[in-house]
Amino acid sequence: MPSLFRRKSTDLVDEAASSVTPEESAERPRGYTPAKGRETPKRPTVGRRPAGPTRPLSKEEERERRRKLRAEAAAEFRREGGPRDRGPERLLARNVVDSRRTVGTWFFGGALIVLIGSNAAMPPVVRLVSNLLWGALALGVVIDSVLICRKIGKLVRERFPKTDQRMGSLYLYAVMRAITFRRMRAPAPQVKLGDKV
Repeated sequence: MPSLFRRKSTDLVDEAASSVTPEESAERPRGYTPAKGRETPKRPTVGRRPAGPTRPLSKEEERERRRKLRAEAAAEFRREGGPRDRGPERLLARNVVDSRRTVGTWFFGGALIVLIGSNAAMPPVVRLVSNLLWGALALGVVIDSVLICRKIGKLVRERFPKTDQRMGSLYLYAVMRAITFRRMRAPAPQVKLGDKV
């Protein structure tokens, strides 16, 4: 019993033969698939990643490529800093610290001298002097940090009265920068010593 919805096989053959002419089939490539409705648009080439190297890199080339990427990232961090360095208040705090000489930059050098001088093999006079030096350095860092924080607090209240920056976080940021050697600070200092902020 024939089905109501089934097409006859002879109809399918006739339809396939009439839809494609021999000239059209000769023009088309072997793997051609006819479009349904409209052609798929080409992908834009703007903003696409360039194709990678066709051959795999050797171990030395891969190592060199990674070294270059690390050097570029370190240079960018040294120049611009990270997420914690963003904001005008942080820039102001950096400029206040960078425009003055701080006791904190001498702290780690002094700590090394104290470590050597407080050795049990040293004479008692050297140990006493190193302990006094340690106390003087610690007191100097505390006083210097208080002065820096007071200046930053005053300038932030004057220039950014509606700031939502937490002052404790800003003070800690400035103190940590103050005890770092000037050449090792990131982002790099933008003001010279003695400049007015």
